[in-house]
Amino acid sequence: MRKRSDRTRACLAVVAAAVLTAAGCDAGGGASGAGDGTKAGRPSSRPVPVWDRSPDSMAAVGDSITRGFDACAVLSDCPESSWATGSDAAVDSLAVRLLGVTGAARRSWNYAVTGARMSDLPGQVTEAVRRRPELLTVMAGANDACRVSTAAMTPVADFRASFQDAMDRLRAALPKTQVYVASVPNLKRLWSEGRTNPLGKQVWRLGICPSMLGDADALDAAAVRRRDRVQARVEAYNAVLRDVCAKDRRCRFDGNAVFDFRFGTEQLSQWDWFHPSRNGQARLAEIAYRTVTAREPVA
Repeated sequence: MRKRSDRTRACLAVVAAAVLTAAGCDAGGGASGAGDGTKAGRPSSRPVPVWDRSPDSMAAVGDSITRGFDACAVLSDCPESSWATGSDAAVDSLAVRLLGVTGAARRSWNYAVTGARMSDLPGQVTEAVRRRPELLTVMAGANDACRVSTAAMTPVADFRASFQDAMDRLRAALPKTQVYVASVPNLKRLWSEGRTNPLGKQVWRLGICPSMLGDADALDAAAVRRRDRVQARVEAYNAVLRDVCAKDRRCRFDGNAVFDFRFGTEQLSQWDWFHPSRNGQARLAEIAYRTVTAREPVA
């Protein structure tokens, strides 16, 4: 009887060890921890979240805002002042906040293009995925609303199709890369703030965002309707960004934080009163960092 009892205990011990080993692998999403989109080598003793709050590399796509246009020099891109990947200490970009100064210089890349619209985003994403970034930032849509007339604004359906195409290309190449999506800024507030500056209005006459900023002092019914149409289109674009992003568990929309930000003239470029100044770029970096590092996505 004693030998049989000893054999039984030995068998139970082997079974228990096998069960514990299997449970440990499942908790971590696989032996390497990479199955849940997390860095390899992390402990697998407990479940890890899908969203990594400290990615090790990043790339940025979008338009002139992400290129830092007019932030540090007139009519020039200033990528060093970009909210996303810039090195300017006054901005303290998202890349610097996440990766440190040295890490940002080595492991962050800016593929945004001044003047780009949402239809350009798929091509930018195709370029960016070659770097295999752990985080991709997206800020695009202002140029889709800033057209020569309201009739020339990008249709909402086309805007959606281009953004979905960009996300599909990203997922086909990098299923686990995280995405931060910034809302389109409030162009009507920009008009309201910038029109108080005579120099700003003179610059706007050169053709900056005429659908919203043209005839800046006009307050007649036609001008009000025009600006309201532009504002409604921006809001529709933001709804698209939110909806498409919500379908992807590794995508975080900013919850309209950029759109809702109560910026003033200090956050506008002193050269065109349209693009963000270095101060404005810093505010965009703060919003992005808050969203990326939050324990839970914005509701």
